[in-house]
Amino acid sequence: MYNIEDINTSNKIFYYLIQNGELSEEKEKDLFRMYSESEQVMNLVKTQGENCNCKVEKYSGVIYLIPSEDNNFLGYSKGELKKELCKSNCNDKDYYLSQFVILTLLVEFYGSQGRTSKCKYFLKGGELLNIISNRLKESVEKEDLEETQVKTGIAYTNILERFEALKSSDKQTTSRTTKEGFIYTILNFLENQGLINYVPMDDMITTTSKLDNFMDWNILNKNNYHRVVTAFGGELNE
Repeated sequence: MYNIEDINTSNKIFYYLIQNGELSEEKEKDLFRMYSESEQVMNLVKTQGENCNCKVEKYSGVIYLIPSEDNNFLGYSKGELKKELCKSNCNDKDYYLSQFVILTLLVEFYGSQGRTSKCKYFLKGGELLNIISNRLKESVEKEDLEETQVKTGIAYTNILERFEALKSSDKQTTSRTTKEGFIYTILNFLENQGLINYVPMDDMITTTSKLDNFMDWNILNKNNYHRVVTAFGGELNE
């Protein structure tokens, strides 16, 4: 049985999470303390999350509301992501290229098997562009291409075709019809989600503590790590 005070407190915390996506000790000390110190309040908030197809987790002094993959109300649907990441008349190839870009970025930053999974602290946008190009070409040139595509679920041939169809530019541009602009749009989206910091002037990408926490505690469990590494032709001990 829960008393009315615990119920009211849990409602306040969950409403704050819906509004902001996260609750930090620094910004909301009282709500954070009530969640952390009361098992009843914590259980109520987590139950509310489950009822809304979400998980509520606390990592490194921050409580996060994490929508499930199929939660199109608090998260993004495939169609919504297409609009955010690709040009207006995009097709599935554009969408899958955008997902490949994001996966490549994650693999570059997180691959350590030490205390933390983070293995790199910054990355240049131009460097990321070259890595994407090289990975796609190397994958397509493999003798067991068809088997690899079936095993990983990644249509390298189609993604490379779409990537090569984009124009190249010697200047910084936000046009989604260019390779540079396509990457910029994705980096800008990730920055708006609080996952990375991107400084166009320096062409510098760094990750935020929010993404670091997600990767260490939520995303990179053994099963997910195996799926990501296998998709990029690596080994689990890399």
